[in-house]
Amino acid sequence: MEGKRQAKISRLIQKELSEIFRRQTAAMGNVLVSVSAVRVSPDLSIAKAYLSIFPPEKSAEILENIKAQTKTVRYELAQAVKSVLRKCPDLQFYLDDSLDYIDNIDRLLGSNA
Repeated sequence: MEGKRQAKISRLIQKELSEIFRRQTAAMGNVLVSVSAVRVSPDLSIAKAYLSIFPPEKSAEILENIKAQTKTVRYELAQAVKSVLRKCPDLQFYLDDSLDYIDNIDRLLGSNA
């Protein structure tokens, strides 16, 4: 169970990461990266960010690019949250496939009707 502080830090990191990705993908065009969830470890040293990427065909390529740029993203995040956090957590990025899962269930239910 997440504590209040963990939840507050998770929301803050999610908001700031969303803004960072919005700025970075604006130049690319036709690509949307949204941060669907952030989970912070109890000691606040690791933040796992779950990303939804549109279009889904490019998601693996974009996720690898983001993972390669983790240090840069972490630096930008540290600059944004330096008034709240003393030390910026290490970032780990994962693909959020919950939308694909929902679409699959809808498709399966639709074919039975």
